[in-house]
Amino acid sequence: MLRTLPIFAFLLTGAAVAGEPVFDVHVHLREGETSLRAYQADIKTAGLELQGLGAMWFGGPHQARQGELDKIRAGNDSVIALAAKHPQVMPIATVHPYDGLAALAELARVATAGVKVLKIHAHTQRFDVDDPRVEALVRKAGELGVIVLMDNANILPGDSEKLFNLVVRVPQTKFILAHIGGMNFRFWNMLALARTADGFGMENLNFDISGTVLMAADSPLEAEFVWTLRNVGIDHVLIGSDYPQMGLGKTVDALERLDLTAEEKGKIRSGNARRLFGR
Repeated sequence: MLRTLPIFAFLLTGAAVAGEPVFDVHVHLREGETSLRAYQADIKTAGLELQGLGAMWFGGPHQARQGELDKIRAGNDSVIALAAKHPQVMPIATVHPYDGLAALAELARVATAGVKVLKIHAHTQRFDVDDPRVEALVRKAGELGVIVLMDNANILPGDSEKLFNLVVRVPQTKFILAHIGGMNFRFWNMLALARTADGFGMENLNFDISGTVLMAADSPLEAEFVWTLRNVGIDHVLIGSDYPQMGLGKTVDALERLDLTAEEKGKIRSGNARRLFGR
């Protein structure tokens, strides 16, 4: 493993790694251009080559709550405009599932504008994943070819279990579950067993490892975390920073310290994202 190398070998390996591109699928650009410039400065300091980034306008002090239709539309338009100016930026829009028909209309509007990813967050947006309006929304996303990114930090009771059932009920929609269950990542090893059932491949399910990889690397749980990544399928694992809460440099460093092959790390760094997003 990388951490057992002599210091001169570590430096040489780090230099080689720094030249490999990264696609960060989880970036909060809360202040538009200002946030993007700060993010780019962090990337430069980390010595990383950026393949692309999935950018969203909400998070932290900027939430997208039920009934805030004008605010949500304006936020979506801001990230779409930012992406039009910066080819590396992939816009990620949001709606609130409880806004019903209005949410479906906004989803259709942003999809027409070229948005490929919708982010919704049960904890901060205060909705129940089991609510029928959530299923209606993610089902519509699948019909429109929009990937659904949902929080899976396992903050809410039954988080992973509810998300598992939602993914099963809507197999035509592609999902990315952020944080791969947080410190409850062990739950997702069930996929290895679930996929033994006929017609139960769950190929529509992907994960980003933002945050959790920082906790797992060099921890007593590292071997279990690597085992989990392989059980869910390396081809379904993406890297995300969750900037500005966490930086991409530290996230990539944590990934590199995991006992994965160079091929596996390459897929997680950018290969899987390029394939999933068609970039």
